[in-house]
Amino acid sequence: MRLVIQRATAAEVRVDGTVIGAIDAGLVILVGVGLGDSETIATTLAEKIAHLRIFEDAAGKMNRSALDVHAELLVVSQFTLYADAARGRRPSFTGAAPPDQAAPLVDHFVATLRGLGLTVATGQFGAHMQVSLVNDGPVTIILEG
Repeated sequence: MRLVIQRATAAEVRVDGTVIGAIDAGLVILVGVGLGDSETIATTLAEKIAHLRIFEDAAGKMNRSALDVHAELLVVSQFTLYADAARGRRPSFTGAAPPDQAAPLVDHFVATLRGLGLTVATGQFGAHMQVSLVNDGPVTIILEG
């Protein structure tokens, strides 16, 4: 799995002009599922995100986790995180898992985050989405598992 995590003061995702998921302060997590990914990988990454210290404490240091600050999360599936543009001009997505394998892993990832006590909004798997966010910091982190 490949994740792009952005700390945000607000974010929303729309499908056909309708907001289907929105958060206040927290994290926007773009999730790409690759061939060979598993529930174990999804669980490990969800736990990592919940405990990742990327929110500032009173001294201004990144010492607090999403759990510590009761951050909201917006999870959006994005197979294009597996784009390979090394050759030619059109990216290849052969490294991305097919939808029937990817969707259950994204669902498992979200369920794990919720099971850890986090509030999670989501996009719609496979839909054309518009994601808006106000990046805070900016803080952007890439994780792979």
